[in-house]
Amino acid sequence: MENLIFRKVCEGDIPEVGEIFNYYVLNSTASFYFEPLNMDEIRKMVFFESERHGAFAAEEDGVIKGFCYVSPFNKREGYDGAAEITLYLKNGFTGMGIGSKAVGFLEDFSRQNRFRTLISVICGENQASIKLFEKMGYEKCALLKDIGKKFGRLLDVVYYQKML
Repeated sequence: MENLIFRKVCEGDIPEVGEIFNYYVLNSTASFYFEPLNMDEIRKMVFFESERHGAFAAEEDGVIKGFCYVSPFNKREGYDGAAEITLYLKNGFTGMGIGSKAVGFLEDFSRQNRFRTLISVICGENQASIKLFEKMGYEKCALLKDIGKKFGRLLDVVYYQKML
């Protein structure tokens, strides 16, 4: 992890970012999509109109190990000080500290872009993500019971928040 860097996702990263994300679509409840996203849908997920938001590849020695992004929490102007943060690690690269570094990077980026609070939206059974965000100082601020559905099961969603 010594050479891990975060850089803006570029057009050439779209196939690999899509592969990382679609792994979770097909194999987990980390995403509530049922079918893999196509490349245009991935582009819409990682490219933003505002420079205050952005998607970043977590790369080490030329290998993308995941991606993360700061996106609008809500499009209404009154929510301008809040953002949602999200991260996905390539299968096989979890549990190595990349997630903590990604959250720290996104927090720094968010401070520079004048956000006052960050929200992470997590499936209630995703204990690895919950532990990560709790370790990084996020507090559970909402529980939405049985709001999502995946693999024929109803699932809770939890919101974790950190004031910057």
